[in-house]
Amino acid sequence: MVTIRLTNSKTRRKEDFVPIDPANVRMYVCGPTVYDRAHLGNARPVVVFDTLYRLLRHVYGPDHVTYVRNFTDVDDKINAEALRRQKAGAKGTLEDLIRERTEETIAWYHADMDALGARRPTVEPRATEFIAQMIAMTEGLIASGHAYAVEGHVLFRVRSYKDYGKLSGRSVDDMIAGARVEVAPFKEDPMDFVLWKPSSGEEPGWVSPWGKGRPGWHIECSAMAHELLGESFDIHGGGLDLQFPHHENEIAQSACAHPHGDFAHYWLHNEMLQVEGKKMSKSLGNFFTVRDLLDQGVPGEVIRFVLLMTHYRSPMDWTAEKARQAEATLRKIAEFLGSDPLTKPWVDLRYAKPPQEFVDALANDLNTSLALTLVSKYLKNMEEMNLVGALRLLGFYTDALTETFAPFRFHAGDNGVASGHRMATLGLDARTGDLLAKWGNSLFEKRQRAMQTKDFAAADALKSALIAIGIEVRMSKAGVELVPGPDFDPAKLEALQ
Repeated sequence: MVTIRLTNSKTRRKEDFVPIDPANVRMYVCGPTVYDRAHLGNARPVVVFDTLYRLLRHVYGPDHVTYVRNFTDVDDKINAEALRRQKAGAKGTLEDLIRERTEETIAWYHADMDALGARRPTVEPRATEFIAQMIAMTEGLIASGHAYAVEGHVLFRVRSYKDYGKLSGRSVDDMIAGARVEVAPFKEDPMDFVLWKPSSGEEPGWVSPWGKGRPGWHIECSAMAHELLGESFDIHGGGLDLQFPHHENEIAQSACAHPHGDFAHYWLHNEMLQVEGKKMSKSLGNFFTVRDLLDQGVPGEVIRFVLLMTHYRSPMDWTAEKARQAEATLRKIAEFLGSDPLTKPWVDLRYAKPPQEFVDALANDLNTSLALTLVSKYLKNMEEMNLVGALRLLGFYTDALTETFAPFRFHAGDNGVASGHRMATLGLDARTGDLLAKWGNSLFEKRQRAMQTKDFAAADALKSALIAIGIEVRMSKAGVELVPGPDFDPAKLEALQ
């Protein structure tokens, strides 16, 4: 059995992962609040924990891993967006518009994360499906003295839990001094946080012992994790921005509500994402969603590859150059995988497995950077079975890669036959194909003439012109191949003289 080692945020050490029950490895990851499109930063934890999920399935078996990632579908931001739509003239009650927005956003999220090659979790609970469990948990916390009700609110007594702050490594007093805490006259202590709050007017709400209201954010994840994974489970994950206060509060309320359990044994947090060296923000003009990139023609595999280039515990910088490097690598892989299978009849990719050294790299605290280095090694050495097995474990699939990245080729050869492939898939029209044929045949003829006259000036000039507009030129005894690269612009081919 492979030993997986993970850096536990709670102990600040890399530890051997020992599941509570190897036959049922359980992981909970905080999911999105579904009020808008997922931005690139939201995609990082999805890819990180998807990779961990794949590794756990590989080591323990696909039927022995339960992965829960929630949807927060009750939130003030969702309410605000629904209210904006209502004021803009949308038909229906506010509750109808809230449901419409959450359904729409969840569909967007699934489509965008599917494009990144992320497996759907085992269970994707919605907060609104577990209101009864949240109310019951809150009632229990009040009964045990860890929470109190006042003015339609229920608040958790932070100082009633002696280990509060252990995850983030700060004392309660330090948190009060350094953090922005919600000030309310009914709080016993500034650090106490909301478990339940009243709903007014048309705001969504549920009947509770404290009046019509809705849950606080933190109680949602605790209730869903307990209901679906039990009092103790293996891994809890999320972005570093959730460590405090969300995860700190989850631990406090869960430990007090279920004192016989351990809640999560291992806590994993991925670092934050920047864009071109700067924090992503709308004010800087560098804020974009996953859908923005997909619509700009950046394949989901490229986004996934770039996200895997940096270790999850290190800050990650998305750059256009990294995206170009990722696409170039994926094109090389696709070209190799898409070569004629009749030349290698001994290869049956159905049985491809990741090499042990590759599994060991991922098992060492998800060292995806080393894993990608090994992928490059397998490609360089033309180890197809190893390459395919490794790629599958990382969430890349042969058919999809060759469909997206295997290059269009125009070939002009000694037999006088010109052939082109994959034009429709890559969005190249007939006119572009005709022009590639024209210039490919022209280069072939100039090269043939130069071989006789020893004057290569004309052939070299045309080759340089083709390279300058993003076309890779390959010349051999068999003929000439033109392979449009990622920077190829058909309009420039039209202008070529």
